Amino acid sequence: MTRRIPASIDATLELLRGGDYVADRSLATVLYLALKLGRPLFTEGEAGVGKTEIAKVLAQTLGRRLIRLQCYEGLDAASAVYEWNYARQMIEIRLAEAQGTVDRDMLGNDVFNERFLIRRPLLEALQPQPEGPPVLLIDELDRTDEPFEAYLLEVLSDFQVTIPELGTVKAPEAPIVVITSNRTREIHDALKRRCFYHWVDYPDAAREQQILAVKAPGAPARLTRQVVGFVQELRRMDLFKAPGVAESIDWATALSELNVLDLDPRTINDTLGVLLKYQDDIQRLQGSEAAQILERVKSEMLVGQAG
Repeated sequence: MTRRIPASIDATLELLRGGDYVADRSLATVLYLALKLGRPLFTEGEAGVGKTEIAKVLAQTLGRRLIRLQCYEGLDAASAVYEWNYARQMIEIRLAEAQGTVDRDMLGNDVFNERFLIRRPLLEALQPQPEGPPVLLIDELDRTDEPFEAYLLEVLSDFQVTIPELGTVKAPEAPIVVITSNRTREIHDALKRRCFYHWVDYPDAAREQQILAVKAPGAPARLTRQVVGFVQELRRMDLFKAPGVAESIDWATALSELNVLDLDPRTINDTLGVLLKYQDDIQRLQGSEAAQILERVKSEMLVGQAG
């Protein structure tokens, strides 16, 4: 069922909670304004902090279609906007030749029509949808190059695309646009100025516990606090890749599946591959260092309980 755009910041927080997304008020504020004023939301942050999930939850809770453009190096208009189905066009031409009805002008008009057009995500997002404007997720924009950024800026300026053979396609209503970047490179200011910006940071311990309570409900509360405390400690270390929220959820879920009620050094060593993704980080943590971190986490929990 299609829902209306939320009418307040509190309603936006409630909308996100309805999709099991635990957001802070600053994110809800910029998202509310982006929805209200029809501006793209540009989010940056480390991998695994929940940027992509924002678009997925919006589509789910608003009852809109999610259209995702996964970016990569070398992405061009043919992959992002549209291309012609050349194989079908050639078959059409051969059939016309076989029937002896080849009129060049008529044939040109025939093969360059929407029957042979392959819509890619950007063009698809401009099409009318029965449930209302879709949610367009442009994921990991930093993986593309600057020429594609320039093209995307043109599309986002007017929400229209020009196809030489067909003319201009303009969205009847602007889609809800969410752009994500892991900040492996800087995105051009011109594109950022079209958007409302939000840096999605790692959550503090209290909010991460709330997230795990929602996303890993099978984990006991004590274990959840230990997981969060341990992960928060890891993020203060100089690791090659600190664990994100996604890894916290995976680890808590995995520990729950193993019927773990209380973290211990051996369990941590056995399951570090769920939490960390680089061997250098795993080797550094295995053994005494992980045990020391766990001891510190448990001591802090005892102090907190005593207080």
